[in-house]
Amino acid sequence: MMSQVLRQHAETQFAHELAELQNADTRQRPQNWALSPWAVTDYLLGVRLDNGFDVSPKYIGNRRLVEIAVATLATDRALLLYGVPGTAKSWVSEHLAAAVSGDSTLLIQGTAGSSEEQLRYGWNYAMLLAKGPSHAALTPSPLMRAMELGKTARVEELTRIPSEVQDTLITILSEKTLPIPELNSEVQAMRGFNVIATANNRDKGVNELSSALKRRFNTVILPLPASEDEEIAIVQKRVAELGRALELPAEPPAFKEVRRVVQIFRELRSGLTSDGKTRLKSPTSTLSTAEAISVINNGMALAGHFGDGELKAGDFASGLLGAVVKDPVQDAMVWREYLETVVKERDGWRDLYRACRELD
Repeated sequence: MMSQVLRQHAETQFAHELAELQNADTRQRPQNWALSPWAVTDYLLGVRLDNGFDVSPKYIGNRRLVEIAVATLATDRALLLYGVPGTAKSWVSEHLAAAVSGDSTLLIQGTAGSSEEQLRYGWNYAMLLAKGPSHAALTPSPLMRAMELGKTARVEELTRIPSEVQDTLITILSEKTLPIPELNSEVQAMRGFNVIATANNRDKGVNELSSALKRRFNTVILPLPASEDEEIAIVQKRVAELGRALELPAEPPAFKEVRRVVQIFRELRSGLTSDGKTRLKSPTSTLSTAEAISVINNGMALAGHFGDGELKAGDFASGLLGAVVKDPVQDAMVWREYLETVVKERDGWRDLYRACRELD
């Protein structure tokens, strides 16, 4: 049955790696942690164990940032992963929870419609009406369950949650207690409990965090990949994993095609061509690494199901256009200018220029 699941939880997909790390881990573990902080870091960044077993990297980036994030979870401070969209905040959050607690499913997805009940607890209204308030009628939130079990809870898109609801976390994070006034009782957090939240400041509808709530978090900013080679490596790795999971009938994309997509994204993000000679206008879209992965994956689906299985410019051109042009007026002008001044003139890119012009 698990082989039919579209996307497995991290602790299931990488269960063998977590088990190997547990067997090899001789360092001190905080109470209720599945691995030591050192082993959690190795799980995220990848390592070859003494027995020759290779733990695959889940995050390609600065080791010190990961160490700071893991060390934060070993204290009484919550962790806030902050950055622009597509910098792997949710991905890192899931794998941190899987490595620390062996469970990444204690998740609250923040939206503009999130309520206090989603963060605290709700009620089984049939039981509530029949017998009145009781522990049996209580419906615990993932956050409450994490407190009771001494595990890591995740709050995704914290800044999408209305400000007055966000502040529900203040008592939990500072006192490690969740009051239940209806029952004149409380839930106290067990050792090992902590919270990982993710947030960005680029989406519309972002709600600023109050100063009181910010003080309860240690903030780690996840940056965009520092170099083109690093970003290409991330895209290639994730595309390969997704291609296997989705069983796409296409060959792994050629390095040349991945490099072209990444180069276009980086140039439009920075407003400068890679050789530093031409200044460019930047679109309103974020053009994140996650979007580059999506463009390549979509192209592989087209190549596999409607082509010869080999990714070509015509397969990913439409995804490229969709990723860049979010504003039909401003972004369309930026994209046309980039096509005419950069893509058209670049050696070996005529096929991509023609494919994009056909869509235009």
